[in-house]
Amino acid sequence: MTEEVRELVRPARLAPGARVAVVAPSGPVPEERLQAGLDVLRGWDLDPVVAPHVLDRHREFTYLAGTDADRAADLQAAWCDPAVDVVLCARGGYGVQRMVGLLDWDAMRAAGPKVFVGFSDITALHEAFATRLGLVTLHGPMAAGIDFIKNTQAQEHLKATLLAPETVRTITSGGTALVPGRARGVTLGGCLSLLAADLGTPYVRPGARGGLLCLEDVGEETYRLDRYLTQLLCAGWLDGVSGVLLGSWQDCDPYEKVRAMLVDRLGGLGVPVAEEFGFGHCAGALTVPFGVSAELDAGAGTLTLDRPALR
Repeated sequence: MTEEVRELVRPARLAPGARVAVVAPSGPVPEERLQAGLDVLRGWDLDPVVAPHVLDRHREFTYLAGTDADRAADLQAAWCDPAVDVVLCARGGYGVQRMVGLLDWDAMRAAGPKVFVGFSDITALHEAFATRLGLVTLHGPMAAGIDFIKNTQAQEHLKATLLAPETVRTITSGGTALVPGRARGVTLGGCLSLLAADLGTPYVRPGARGGLLCLEDVGEETYRLDRYLTQLLCAGWLDGVSGVLLGSWQDCDPYEKVRAMLVDRLGGLGVPVAEEFGFGHCAGALTVPFGVSAELDAGAGTLTLDRPALR
């Protein structure tokens, strides 16, 4: 039996003037969107700095923001810089799994806790930060994300989480219950396809036992989503999970089709499942902390944190 998902160390909240290092661990970053995101951060009285290789593009594999070594070096340098308070990813795409093994986790652990924010392909780093650093991370909008720079709700929820986390201890989705009920556990998760792809790597937890598992994805046909969930089920990774929160399924099949598959694959777990929870690849995406103890009320569509996400 795998051990239960444990509560992780909470980094400190931000204060006005805090330095935000923007990095690109995955795909290439459109400069105009990056600049728009930096303007938002400056409007919050934060001090954004852009890592050296954020606007790079790999010469051969143009789906990558520069070489694996450069992307890893940017992330590590930002994390180990004592002047940096938060590391914010510019965007997702693909590429984290190629560079995560190049990071010096001992050096990053020695640098002490700070805030880390991202989602989508960044799911692989959420798991790595949990297993290697034992830190709470934020599954939230990214600096050059169009769903961030053009949406006030996404901006305000991330801002509140960073600067006044006690004001967002209850995250309200407005969604409904796929399976009603209440459950307690420690939050974890992210992009479904990345969690499935992470199985067998040294950077993923052995399972979601005792966890409140957050799942979402983008641009996937229903049979692929079915395959990812089936893989997690067959691997025993969902054994003992306390509850499930389902976010957005942007650019997937019509939701009725996706929903039927989710009922089929998750209904047998015998735990509360909340749907349409409003995090992930969607306008107005909520910021959800991973690694905190919380209570899910699937019927009410709420996630109530025991303590603020940041101390």
